[in-house]
Amino acid sequence: MKDVRTDGQPKRVFIRTYGCQMNVYDSDRMADVLRPLGYALADAPEQADLVVLNTCHIREHASEKVYSELGRLRAAKTERRAEGRDLTIAVAGCVAQAEGEEIIRRQPAVDIVVGSQAYHRLPELLAQVARKAASGDAGRRQPGAGVLDTEFPPESKFDHLPSPQGIRAGSAFVSIQEGCDKFCTFCVVPYTRGMEYSRPAAAVLAEARQLIEAGALELTLLGQNVNAYHGEGPDGSAWSLARLLRAIGEIPGLARLRYTTSHPRDMDDELIAAHGDVPQLMPYLHLPVQSGSDRILEAMNRRHDRDLYLRIVDRLRHARADLALSSDFIVGFPGESDADFDDTMRLIEQVGFASAYAFRYSRRPGTPGAALADQVPENVKVARLAALQALVGHQARRFNESKAGTTVPVLFAEPGRKPGQIMGKTPWLQSVYAQGNPRLFGHVVDVRLIEGYANSLLGEIVVGPCEAAA
Repeated sequence: MKDVRTDGQPKRVFIRTYGCQMNVYDSDRMADVLRPLGYALADAPEQADLVVLNTCHIREHASEKVYSELGRLRAAKTERRAEGRDLTIAVAGCVAQAEGEEIIRRQPAVDIVVGSQAYHRLPELLAQVARKAASGDAGRRQPGAGVLDTEFPPESKFDHLPSPQGIRAGSAFVSIQEGCDKFCTFCVVPYTRGMEYSRPAAAVLAEARQLIEAGALELTLLGQNVNAYHGEGPDGSAWSLARLLRAIGEIPGLARLRYTTSHPRDMDDELIAAHGDVPQLMPYLHLPVQSGSDRILEAMNRRHDRDLYLRIVDRLRHARADLALSSDFIVGFPGESDADFDDTMRLIEQVGFASAYAFRYSRRPGTPGAALADQVPENVKVARLAALQALVGHQARRFNESKAGTTVPVLFAEPGRKPGQIMGKTPWLQSVYAQGNPRLFGHVVDVRLIEGYANSLLGEIVVGPCEAAA
């Protein structure tokens, strides 16, 4: 049964996504779950009857941003009720999984708290909220009046999700693996997403085919530890990520294939070889290292050292010479000395990254790192972060500049910064801006790259928009 408002219009949902690409995928699937109930997507919270905050718990600042947004939504809910209307507020994702009832205690206006593995039950949770409202319970908004579901269900949520609809301008995500067994001492993922789970290969292939048949030219396979994938194959054997990549690459109509996020420990020979002989696999890999110091890597429980990471990089570049690498770095992990940080800077210089994401260490409750002695002063973290970002920024600019003068295929996706501009991605995941027609969104077009900058490139479409979009 579809939900409609008292004015006869369909109800609308606004989903705000925080954090990683996995959350983007989950938000798309939440929309898929709500669509049979009649919920249409809203462009802003002010237009919505239901607001879902799909949250990230990786860093402290991300969690506090959620509570700030909940404060604004609480005020909006009060205003709505004064006008005889209502607003349903749901918190999903990793903050919901980690904090559960604490969210409702801090923000009693929240109606639903649903964890990362339970959002397929959103229709049931909305029905519970409606029953409470009908009985008058929700109107009192006492702590604990909200509906909570943060259990890790025994069944896979993927078995209960409807067919995916989330294609954005020719590109789509496919979640193939969730959770992590690595237990890095800084990370909350094992506690918010659970242990590693790999979807059956047949289910992944079916979803990939459906998305490609619906118009997706590019698929990105997602997992917290995606290269630990070991899903059951149609023959009953465990499939590796490399085998899955090869099978997806054979689906007619697919132009581009990517995967993220990887762990160095799981970069095996078969996967490295796939970078050289799967034509659809793009020449870009995000391979987090976090630190260049063996001492800090051990304290982080990363289960690899500097030398292993560098050897993997060498082998990847031997398999595919034009491969671009990006990485994650944490500065100021407990006990990190100047010498440890210097080791990280030297590793960056040695590898040469096309891009990188760097963060100050943030103590996350419940992780082993939070209890470690010798926490690094905040001003030291700030200085180290600035130095590291300057180095990787220089490398990113140099990489982008190296592509100037070449012609490359670009998948256009959205409007650019200036009137008449459109933006797309190169095989190396660089943002390219060019004058072009929005009809090119979802098309791969040859673009002559004119100039490289720190975070993007300027290009010129080689063929006319009408010809390219035909």
